[in-house]
Amino acid sequence: MTTYRAPLPDILFSLRLAAGADAEELYADIAGGVAEQTLTEAAKFAEEQLLPLDRKGDLAGVRYADRAVTTAPGWREAYAGWRDGGWNAIAAKPEYGGVGLPALLNAACTEIWNAANISFALCPLLGHGAIEALEAHASEALKETYLRKLVSGEWTGTMNLTEPQAGTDLALLRTRAERNVDGSYRLTGQKIYITYGEHDLADNIAHLVLARLPDAPAGVKGISLFLAPKFLPDEAGAFTRRNALHCAGVEHKLGIHAAPTCTMIYEDAIGFLIGEENNGLACMFTMMNNARLSVGVQGVALAERATQAALAYARERKQGRAPGAAGTSAIIEHPDVARMLLTMASLTAASRLICFETAASLDRAHRAKSQEADERASLLTPVAKAFATDIANEVTSLAVQVFGGMGYVEETGVAQLMRDARICAIYEGTNGIQAIDLVGRKLLMSGGAALTREIQDMRALARESHYAAVAEAVEALAQASVYMAGAMTSSPAEALAGATPYLRLFALARGATLLEKAARLARRENDANAARYEMLAHFFARNIVVAAPGLAKMVTEGAASVTDGKAAFSA
Repeated sequence: MTTYRAPLPDILFSLRLAAGADAEELYADIAGGVAEQTLTEAAKFAEEQLLPLDRKGDLAGVRYADRAVTTAPGWREAYAGWRDGGWNAIAAKPEYGGVGLPALLNAACTEIWNAANISFALCPLLGHGAIEALEAHASEALKETYLRKLVSGEWTGTMNLTEPQAGTDLALLRTRAERNVDGSYRLTGQKIYITYGEHDLADNIAHLVLARLPDAPAGVKGISLFLAPKFLPDEAGAFTRRNALHCAGVEHKLGIHAAPTCTMIYEDAIGFLIGEENNGLACMFTMMNNARLSVGVQGVALAERATQAALAYARERKQGRAPGAAGTSAIIEHPDVARMLLTMASLTAASRLICFETAASLDRAHRAKSQEADERASLLTPVAKAFATDIANEVTSLAVQVFGGMGYVEETGVAQLMRDARICAIYEGTNGIQAIDLVGRKLLMSGGAALTREIQDMRALARESHYAAVAEAVEALAQASVYMAGAMTSSPAEALAGATPYLRLFALARGATLLEKAARLARRENDANAARYEMLAHFFARNIVVAAPGLAKMVTEGAASVTDGKAAFSA
């Protein structure tokens, strides 16, 4: 089994970098050692309670029988410790029992939980999204009934979007909602791929369900959002009355074996409207945007753990003689292995910085009421989600390669990391959808002002860089952005054909400039990791961001090869 130690110095340094000049005012509630103490305790719980269960959960999976799901051995005890430790309440609003700490600190905790045990951490991740959706859109009555239990972790939450015929295209969903005379609704339909849709960790599960009313407009404009609890209140007000919904089975998956992925059946289940009728997608996106950043942080977490495992193995494993060595060498001394390890470490650091910048922008939007920060968070969210989860797949694959044959067998644990990471680029909106969101919505937001500000920030950092490739990457991004803005108006198909390489280009330019910024801050602070950040920035500039001009060409010149190339499949 791979080991893991939360990289607290890296995480805390990345927090300071993302907080920037706003730290004293915006983050006063986590100053004076609060952030350090919180993350130290989070690391202790993750390393002592969650990490030992990770491999056990992968092997045991979950058991389904008689519409009930039993989680892996140790899961219930770990969840009770999580709940009783107050970890579920970190970012929720104080008026419903939350601590109200910043999104930035919550992102750091999310990395630690998921690095130790992603299958476990998925349950509270969905619950946090449900809390945000209810805080933003639910009636006061629903908030009073459900929010405190969800915030405390006594109950958990889910997100029910997908149906057999409706995945990315939610306009195709068929789950029906019928109005009741008492103001409630009856929900009928089937939902699939519902994470923790049924389990034995909590007394109740609040399902957030998308459904369509009989008189709803066609398409996504006719979707409403409902809360359907597993248990309804009885005559005494206790939640003991079983709702007409159940789990019909669990999926057998490539990874995250200990996280139940359920098919849910609703048969005239009682539900309560969240927000307004036919405005459910807007309400659900509150939950999904929270989840998308969290999934990006999952990618960082798995990449960090894979990097730690590969580095430890490369220091111990001796094979061959490295150039200039007198005898058998540890494989880390071989240049190709060193290249793989530096690729892993620099990609992980860059993706963490992007995710934390996104979280800090959310804090500025909510705490400082900044419209520019809100736009920046919207712009960066698809980049954070897609890039961090793409690199999780790349980094965990490289970890297997560093381990060689021992990585391909299950006993070392890196194969599990690779299996677990694969889902991250798929759920909460595939990475292709993130790229489409970036070029189709976010680039033109506020007339392109958010993008312009981001590129200006990158240019300012690139001007001080020692590496020409960093400035070249930013200019390649700027030129590709001009092309994309025009193509989205004149030829959307051409723009969408280049959306995925455009997102990668954006992420490389942003990652390179943030690594430069990190190296400078580390030097100014005389940080113990200053030399390390300088080496990572150096490697990224010489080996990774140099791909930017080629990606820009893919964006601006590759569309025809995509649209015309489809003829290759006509036979």
